[in-house]
Amino acid sequence: MSTTFTFADQTVQRLGFGAMRITGPGVWGYPKDRGQALAVLRRCVDLGVDFIDTADSYGPYVSEELIFEALHPYKHVTIATKAGLLRMGPDVWAPCGRPEYLRQECEMSLRRLGQEALDLFQLHRVDPSVDADEQFGLLKLLLNEGKVKAVGLSEVTVEQVKAARKIVEISTVQNLYNVANRQSEGVVEYCHHEGIGFIPWFPVARGELARSGGPLDELAGQQGVSVAQLSLAWLLHRSPVIMPIPGTSSVAHLEENCAARDVVLDNATFEAISALV
Repeated sequence: MSTTFTFADQTVQRLGFGAMRITGPGVWGYPKDRGQALAVLRRCVDLGVDFIDTADSYGPYVSEELIFEALHPYKHVTIATKAGLLRMGPDVWAPCGRPEYLRQECEMSLRRLGQEALDLFQLHRVDPSVDADEQFGLLKLLLNEGKVKAVGLSEVTVEQVKAARKIVEISTVQNLYNVANRQSEGVVEYCHHEGIGFIPWFPVARGELARSGGPLDELAGQQGVSVAQLSLAWLLHRSPVIMPIPGTSSVAHLEENCAARDVVLDNATFEAISALV
């Protein structure tokens, strides 16, 4: 199975990095240790990670600023960002899909990231208070204007992806999905058959399955890997369009996650993990 995925003429390693956790508590403000956050980003690139996912709402703005400080000019690193969620405080998120707002945030992300065109611009949420076609239409305009190279969606249904594709080319979809939470299984199947990149957020399994001594922990022990590594390896095996983006504020955890690229699952182990839910 290929270790890379290509969208809009951009080829990236399928195991990327999610840059939400390099911000402060509640995804609000700057991290307590700015130097460590920068070190994590730089170590990502050292380890061969060339796909980094962020959003204007992470901080807000903090994650994008740190990415610029640590990695600009990006050379062969692809930066994906998102807009469409307002922040009023720690752990507070509210959708805002008004076209003028999305355009403003695109322009501000371009400035913060120091880019002439965003590599991948994702609608963070479809705002139910704004006509969906207006939101998708704005993404199409940004694509046509060369402000963005590719367009993605986040937390959407198959029906919403289909509706968006009638207006603009959709390169990626980003939904919650992991071994323990497969509520987006239908979306994964659709993306798999349509060749659309699927970016699972919270890709590492948690809860009862992943607890110490639990079934996933037991399988991980048999493989000689951690639960996090087994979770990521399962996703990479699940479909060639899946692009996990595990996030962390620790260099050690980053290195552990990246080692999942070397975990090879046989079909029997993959099926055993799949059967847990």
